[in-house]
Amino acid sequence: MTVARTDVLVVGGGPVGLAAALHARRAGYDVVVVDRRAGVIDKACGEGLLPGALAAVLDLGVDPPGHRLAGISYRDAERHADHPFAAGPGRGVRRTALHAALRQRALAEGVTIEHATLRALHQDERGVEVALDAARAEGGARSVVRAGWVLGCDGLHSTVRRLTGLDATPRGRARFGLRTHYSVAPWSHLVEVHWAPHAEAYVTPVGPDVVGVAVLTHRAPASRETGSGPRSGAATGLDAFPELAQHLRGAPVLGRVRGAGPLRQRARRRTAGRVRLVGDASGYVDALTGEGVRVGLAQADAVVRHLEDAAAYERAWARATRDYRVLTTGLLAWAGSPARGAIVPAASAAPWLYGAVVERLAR
Repeated sequence: MTVARTDVLVVGGGPVGLAAALHARRAGYDVVVVDRRAGVIDKACGEGLLPGALAAVLDLGVDPPGHRLAGISYRDAERHADHPFAAGPGRGVRRTALHAALRQRALAEGVTIEHATLRALHQDERGVEVALDAARAEGGARSVVRAGWVLGCDGLHSTVRRLTGLDATPRGRARFGLRTHYSVAPWSHLVEVHWAPHAEAYVTPVGPDVVGVAVLTHRAPASRETGSGPRSGAATGLDAFPELAQHLRGAPVLGRVRGAGPLRQRARRRTAGRVRLVGDASGYVDALTGEGVRVGLAQADAVVRHLEDAAAYERAWARATRDYRVLTTGLLAWAGSPARGAIVPAASAAPWLYGAVVERLAR
């Protein structure tokens, strides 16, 4: 067994974890990131960086390739409501491209990234002791890291949240996500949100010949990764959207159809001693408004600025997530009501209100 020491241990090497690591490194801390997945990490998500999220990514010194996003379009079978972003475009970016760019930047700035699985966590007044199992390909040895602080950035089903006793039972009906890439030229510079009676589909151009489609529904995916090759409408979630499915008919599916969920997660608090929860691990409402990356990056910045003050981080977390929580909870309640079918007609009939909501999300 080996024992190592670091100032900050980040558990979870996705975009939020890498952003937190960069902020901590720039604040003068020694930083180690651990993740059970090696290399570039993919994930089921909408892949649209709204203008505020894109600005935060650029501020980290990262400029990932992608496709220009000019605004958002809400659509049903009969009508649509479009709103261009007032502050300039966002960007559709493959999750792998975003992760690769952040990972390269983190390594360049002196962050250590390890492939290991968190097994146990114990803390005292001076620090946190974390037991890790290395991957079999790397010897499978158990190691211990003594850290001044642990940042739990390990996603919806956070092990850090569970081990620190911060898990809380989610409320409401479970929702799930499926994401599929299609080899087809984008037909719009807008993120299209297609509304069906019991699901939503987000169409995001992420390259000159690639479109990502993320479907949110109450139906749990058969598995988180369903393989590659031709897929049925049920496997991709497109059976709820016959017009969109017809538009994509014949377009090859690229890579795996990926699933995620249940999406709603709760934490009793964001802090426990010298442990902080960041991003999806800190609590998540739903992907309905497409704000996950922006909110996660704001938390990554706040947690480092308030690393030594738990109460200050709780307040900063509340400020950073307030709009997301209020708007997503409200829209989710509307979407789950008998008035769900009025969402797109209302957006079309009141473009000023729809535009105000889009601009709030895009900040």
